[in-house]
Amino acid sequence: MAEPVALAPEAGGLQMVGEASAAAEATGVLAGMRMGEAMSRCPGLRLVPPDPEGTRVLWSGVLDGIESIGAEPESERAGMAFFEASGLMGIHGGDLEGVLAATRRVLRGNRGLIARFGAGPSRFVSYCAGRQARPRRPPPVVEEFQAAAFLVPLPASLLRFRPELTALAEALERLGVRTLGELAALPSRAVAERFGHPGLLALDLARGRDTPLEPRRPAEPVLERIDLPEAASGQQLERALEMLIDRVLARRERRGRSLRGVAVSARFTAGGTWRDSATLRVASADAERLSLTLKSRLSYLPGPADSLALEVEAFGPPANDQTALLGEEGRVRRERLGEAVRQARQAAGGDAALRVLDVDPDSRLPERRSSLTQWNP
Repeated sequence: MAEPVALAPEAGGLQMVGEASAAAEATGVLAGMRMGEAMSRCPGLRLVPPDPEGTRVLWSGVLDGIESIGAEPESERAGMAFFEASGLMGIHGGDLEGVLAATRRVLRGNRGLIARFGAGPSRFVSYCAGRQARPRRPPPVVEEFQAAAFLVPLPASLLRFRPELTALAEALERLGVRTLGELAALPSRAVAERFGHPGLLALDLARGRDTPLEPRRPAEPVLERIDLPEAASGQQLERALEMLIDRVLARRERRGRSLRGVAVSARFTAGGTWRDSATLRVASADAERLSLTLKSRLSYLPGPADSLALEVEAFGPPANDQTALLGEEGRVRRERLGEAVRQARQAAGGDAALRVLDVDPDSRLPERRSSLTQWNP
């Protein structure tokens, strides 16, 4: 990490670098910067392949640790979190230093992680303060009356920390607006006319104002993973995804709820991981609808994978019962079948009711032609 290093762009995503080391930041490389600009600023920059699945697991443990000290963190992306410290001072020594000390202990206990801290009256001010933190020095603390003056000399490129302002930061640099002070001096009407809502948001940030924090909701991990045969592709991947959907819908933790957000992930044979999230317009627990939505995501898989996983990121309301459309006879039959399956699973486990799924009908190996998966009547 003493060398200029940054995360390479994710496969199939925008050509922008991810988090950068301190040595890379010293040359002007920032997260969210376009690849060409980053390489021109630092020709010796080394790119590290991203591992989104491993990062998600590690960062989830970090947020759990922060919550263990009583905080309610907000985190839009891995590597950066914000939380209110005022309500924690009473249980951690009565001052801000006690809260920071408790957070450091939690992070060091989680694989020895070291973080940079900054404190301020808003999310953006604390982020800018944290970027100025240095080893073996007290973390920068910006009071509310100091916020506007503190932001004046800072570069406008810091606005990149908000994903929706990445393009705006580049436009401001091209127009000659180099610092947050120059941006804050612009009239609101002119900024709104030129940049719209993103411009007004950037103007508020440059003047020390920000939106309230939105702490994350407690996670309900529901994940299913399946190992793939060598060189699995096409129909085999689709059948594996169908099996994962059936398994997720059969999980007891679902409690009859529909799915609002899901994520497909894979581990590559050559190393590394891939992850793609999907948010459903209408929450659903219908296997066919979920399959149609997620199969298109498999086309973004950049290489051969040895395992595929499906995770529920957000649940929706309870799934509506549409069996009345089948008529009274069909409704009664479905209810009886569902009750029989529930009783069988209660007595013999989750694999008591299965169905045969065609995986690769043309395979020469009989065991690859079909497989068993959960049946959800």
